[in-house]
Amino acid sequence: MYDVAAGGGLSYPHLFRDVSAARGPAAGWNTVPVTADAEPAAPMPGEIRIVYVEDDERLARLTTQYLESHRVEVHLVTRGDRAVAEVLRLRPDVVLLDLMLPGIDGLEVCRQLRARCDVPIIMVTARTEEPDRVLGLEGGADDYVSKPFQSRELLARIRAQARRGRGESGPRAERIEVGALVIDAATMEVTVHGKPVPLTTSEFSLLLTLAQHAGRVLGREQLLQLLHGTSEEAFDRSIDVVVSRVRQKIEDDPRTPRLLKTIRGVGYMLTPGER
Repeated sequence: MYDVAAGGGLSYPHLFRDVSAARGPAAGWNTVPVTADAEPAAPMPGEIRIVYVEDDERLARLTTQYLESHRVEVHLVTRGDRAVAEVLRLRPDVVLLDLMLPGIDGLEVCRQLRARCDVPIIMVTARTEEPDRVLGLEGGADDYVSKPFQSRELLARIRAQARRGRGESGPRAERIEVGALVIDAATMEVTVHGKPVPLTTSEFSLLLTLAQHAGRVLGREQLLQLLHGTSEEAFDRSIDVVVSRVRQKIEDDPRTPRLLKTIRGVGYMLTPGER
């Protein structure tokens, strides 16, 4: 069940803390679950397009209603084994991905998407233990939201990932060179020794932040503040995971990094990598 509070919003016990959605047909929710026998109705046009992979019908309906009332175009998919094809067909700005899904689970969907494209992926799940968050991030997710979640926070994270995916965050004309590493903030292109390096939005954001402070050690809390505007402990390990992914892509030997170094007990530092 859900309640509509005066001036408040919709609440879904154990899953939502608050969802301040528009009400009734005017909210514009017209997306139906994707099934073998039916095609979804056309979603409301919005400034951001997402594919939302969620098998909980009521949660999906309430979340979609809220997001569409804030100009997010939502395409709902209710099975993991149909998600990849739908994302590749629609080319959304962001994928909102539940972890527990029929067909194949969210982790496998994430891995398959990451092998095919660099679309920003936000995982949404009731599994809040740190190993689950780390697994999702190691699988290629860019962000992680645990149920129950604040609807406004979810919207903010979607908008942030969409901006990063479009190259609209950070200095637009900035070009940074750190040794053999070249970062173009306007185009979100990265090269090492002239060779292009494909990065997800979270990987690019972290590398750009380190490059903007090249030669300085940044602790986890500093990086979290710069990247997410929070030093919340729940995301602390996410920095380690993204650093590990970036090293795999920019270092000749990730086990002995020369560019992205760990300063034990302090944090991380980007250096020119000279011997």
